Amino acid sequence: MASHGGENAEQPQKQDDLQPHPVKDQLFGVTYCLASPPPWPETILLGFQHYLVMLGTTVLIPTLLVSKIDGRNEDKVKLIQTLLFVSGLNTFLQSFFGTRLPAVIGPSYSYVPTTTSIILASRYNDILDSQEKFEKIMCGIQGALIAASLLQILVGFSGLWRNVARFLSPLSAVPLVALAGFGLYEQGFPLLAKCIEIGLPEIILVVIFSQYIPHLMQVERYSIFFHRFAVIFSVVIVWLYAYILTIGGAYNNTETITQISCRTDRAGIISAAPWIRVPYPFQWGAPTFNAGEVFAMMAASFVSLVESTGTYIAVSRYAGATPIPPSVLSRGIGWQGFGILLCGFFGAGNATSVSVENVGLVAVTRVGSRRVIQISAIFMIFFSIFGKFGAVFASIPAPIVAALYFLFFSYVGAGGLSLLQFCNLNSFRTKFILGFSIFMGLSIPQYFYQYTNFESNGPVRTSATSFNNMINVPFSSKAFVSGILAFFLDMTLPPKDKPTKKDRGLIWWKRFKSFNSDNRSQEFYSLPFNLSNYFPSH
Repeated sequence: MASHGGENAEQPQKQDDLQPHPVKDQLFGVTYCLASPPPWPETILLGFQHYLVMLGTTVLIPTLLVSKIDGRNEDKVKLIQTLLFVSGLNTFLQSFFGTRLPAVIGPSYSYVPTTTSIILASRYNDILDSQEKFEKIMCGIQGALIAASLLQILVGFSGLWRNVARFLSPLSAVPLVALAGFGLYEQGFPLLAKCIEIGLPEIILVVIFSQYIPHLMQVERYSIFFHRFAVIFSVVIVWLYAYILTIGGAYNNTETITQISCRTDRAGIISAAPWIRVPYPFQWGAPTFNAGEVFAMMAASFVSLVESTGTYIAVSRYAGATPIPPSVLSRGIGWQGFGILLCGFFGAGNATSVSVENVGLVAVTRVGSRRVIQISAIFMIFFSIFGKFGAVFASIPAPIVAALYFLFFSYVGAGGLSLLQFCNLNSFRTKFILGFSIFMGLSIPQYFYQYTNFESNGPVRTSATSFNNMINVPFSSKAFVSGILAFFLDMTLPPKDKPTKKDRGLIWWKRFKSFNSDNRSQEFYSLPFNLSNYFPSH
């Protein structure tokens, strides 16, 4: 009996020794991190690849908005060019003065419901001239965006969001980051299935190029090349295949919606695009302000703020950086608010935030250099001015773009799950917070989505449309609902035993709560040209 007890006593010790995957506050395996750019030829190609990826949302959102106004292709092209131009400017500002992470700033779907409600506002029904109506609606959107930008500017630059983020633990960040990626599943197969004969080959090819070929090839230099430029290779091949189908007459007798999704010549962008056009402030006229629409847009701005917080955490990890300090996150939110202000000034028709798909591309390429992102910003500005050249790439069929989202959104969602390594998964408190917040984050927005589909309105329906949007929009965001709920439960739910920071994972992030506590934070996030004197990070 004594010897048997001795064996049992040794067993827990052996199990404790078997921990094959220790906690890592930095993700290793990243080829180029924030401050280590690749050679110039690779940098330019990678920057162009980021430009291609962000084009999908940049084209889809203006196309959706213009279709609701019955606008012309010329108006759609102007919106695309303006949104692309402002995205380039905002990406520059974020990479130089904001978080300094390799984060592309692009159009955000969080603002689309509010923007759509402005388009459908009854006060524009009396305008008979379609062009005048379009310009008046754009002026109304401009005013709402200008006013709503103040929310993120004040919350960010005042340091208020820094104080909130200091209470964010890995446990409460998991649902937020995970659903920032997984929660965008509507942009995946439902969009790909509109033309499955080109969408399915794209997803197969991009997975083969990015995941299989690098492991099968013996020469590392060539395998990395395929791995790094999988998007360019796969898109060119499938785009050419779609072009052959188009000129071969495969879609001549199909329905209009099929032709729009599958054909490479039905976007109407190339013919309507001017050769050279520089977007300028207030191009649609002086902005107009409506109190209800301003508050509704502020609600959308707050949703975008919360979602962006999760996306910034994901990109900091995939860039090989340390967890982003709260002060740097708050600084980035402030500059993101300034970017919304630029969207209002230039009349972009929609606001911008950190692009989730480009964060996924950082994970695919394993290149987290901010110089790559700055080069992509140059491509955005260049092609927004020289419209004919940019229109060629903007005419890529949407199902090809949707196929890429499978890979990108999956990586971002998995980036959230990777934060579980900091948490105690043997705690019932941890399991409840994770399970409950993720389930509610999926279930509540699904209810709002189904209700809107059946009734053409959200569940909250009063005579005040703006108030309806203030409630319906936040509860339609999976990342917002899940992140807010996880944060609240983590802060308020008392554990059965004495609370420990290690169970929540907070002990691992403690030294990153202050900008000066870790030398790596200063290396990754310090402002250039001694600008820290003007925009302090601590």
